[in-house]
Formats: sequence, C-alpha cells, structure tokens
Amino acid sequence: MTVEPKKALGQHFLVDENILGVIGRMSRLDPTDVVVEIGPGLGVLTRYLADRVSVVHSIELDRSLEPTLRDNLEGRPNVRLVWGDALRVDLDALDPQPSKLVANLPYNVATPLVVESLEHAHSVMRWCVMVQREAADRFFAAPRTKAYGAVSVLVQLSARKTGFHSVPPTVFRPRPRVESALVAFEREEIASIAEVRPVVEGAFAHRRKTAANALAQSGLVTRDRAEEALAAIGRPPNARAEELTPEEFVRLAEALQ
Repeated sequence: MTVEPKKALGQHFLVDENILGVIGRMSRLDPTDVVVEIGPGLGVLTRYLADRVSVVHSIELDRSLEPTLRDNLEGRPNVRLVWGDALRVDLDALDPQPSKLVANLPYNVATPLVVESLEHAHSVMRWCVMVQREAADRFFAAPRTKAYGAVSVLVQLSARKTGFHSVPPTVFRPRPRVESALVAFEREEIASIAEVRPVVEGAFAHRRKTAANALAQSGLVTRDRAEEALAAIGRPPNARAEELTPEEFVRLAEALQ
C-alpha cells in the first residue's frame, strides 16, 4: 500500500536510511534513553531509534498512517504511538518521561515545535531535529544578521548548539524544493522562556520599527516606558530588536517589570 504524503501537514517522508547513522551520532543515543519523536511518517527513523533506545514515544497527527506504521513497527514493543497534535500533547506527561527529542519535523510546524518543547518539555535535555535549512540557520543566528529573530533569541536562551549537518532533498519523498539540515542542541538555560518570550516576540513583531515602537504597537508597554527600559540596559531609544543579544533581552524584560 502506497502512502501519499499530505502537503497540508508539511509531510516529507524520510526514505533514505543512509542519513540515520548521522542522526544517531548527533543524538548521542544510549540504550537507556527515552526518546520522543514527532512526525514518524513511514516509521523509518522510528525503527532505527527503537532498536537503540529504551522507549520511543512517537507522536503522529495523521491517523491514516496507522496501518503502515503498525506494520512497519511490528516486533518493536518499546514504541508507544501517540495520536494527536504534537503542539497540544503534554510532553511532560509522557510515561516514562523523554530525555531526548529526535525527529524529522513537519516543515509547517517545525519552529513552534522546537520553541514549545524548549519551554514546556522540561525532561528533554537533548534535541536532534531535521528542519528546513532556513529554519536551522535561524535557531543559532547571530544578532544583526538577516536570520536573527525571535526564535533565535528564545532557542539561544535555552540551549547550546552541539551539531549541524546539511541534508539534501534526495533523502525525502516527495523531494522538497529546499535544502534541509540536521541541528543538534542541548539544554543550557540562561533564562526562562516564559518570562522573556512576550518581550522578545513583541520587539520582533514589527522588524522595520524600533524595538520601543514595536513593543508599544504590540500593546505590551508604552513607547516611553520601553525607551526607559532600553536606556537602563545601555541601549539608545532607537535601537532595533535585531541589535539586541539574547542576554540583553533578559535584562530588558527585567527592566520592564
């Protein structure tokens, strides 16, 4: 039975098993690991993980994949299929709790899934995710670069990069029209995302405006209050969000309290 990927769900099924060894090395898999996988597709990566770790919680939204997944995962009782939207599944409630997130993430929700897992999946300490190259570049982009944005700040306040590997379109079906990349990182919290996130997202909501104007337009604070907070961290009133480092956003959020 041929399973057709659903474009609306951002599905690009992993079909080339040669990339699995790279994922294994970057994930630093251990027999005691409990892994959460999001978007198993045809189960290629799921099988690989199940043969190397203790438990795999595999979260899939597309229920039409159930017959194929159950066939492909037969004989691997350590795989727990979880049906639902990964953005709504409480990863902390999985039993046993996952220590790693390893996944070929659906393109259309990859960035929010990474941010939400960093903020809410407290037991997860290491990530290895396959995403569009553009998204991977944003995660650890430097200030004053085109790729630097809200997600860069939030990821860098929570983790440090441990690996990066470019992935060609040929490993997927259908082949995406963009390059992909594997990016690995581990938890290293500088600050709580929950406390800083509103300020970060507000400041980047209007990139062509100054940070103070963007924060005011987002309804978080008045422009005068934002400019006072910027002065408190040593920044001029016309500073833009892309000029501030992740650490400065922490200080800015504290100054706005």
